[in-house]
Amino acid sequence: MTLGRVIGTVVATKKDPRLEGKKLLIVRTVSPDGKDESGYVVAIDTVSAGFRETVLVVAGSSARMADGCKDTPVDQAIVGIVDTISLDTAPGAK
Repeated sequence: MTLGRVIGTVVATKKDPRLEGKKLLIVRTVSPDGKDESGYVVAIDTVSAGFRETVLVVAGSSARMADGCKDTPVDQAIVGIVDTISLDTAPGAK
C-alpha cells in the first residue's frame, strides 16, 4: 500500500466496457508527513475519495481484489481515505 493525495480526475469516454461507471482519479504519492513525492498514478476509486484527500492506494493483484474491481483491468485502486497519520519518533528527534 502507498499513501497518496488526490490531485485530479481522468475522463475517458472510450474505454474497456469493464471500466464503465468507474471513477478514475489522479493520485500523487506523498510521504507519511504529507509532503509530495515524485510521481503519480491513475487509480480506480472504490471509496468515493474527494479532491485533496489523503488516500491508501494498492497496486497489482491487490487492486483487482478491491471492491467492484474483480475481473477489471486495473493496476491501481484507492481502497481507503486516511483520517490521521501518527509517526513515532525517537526521543529528541525533530
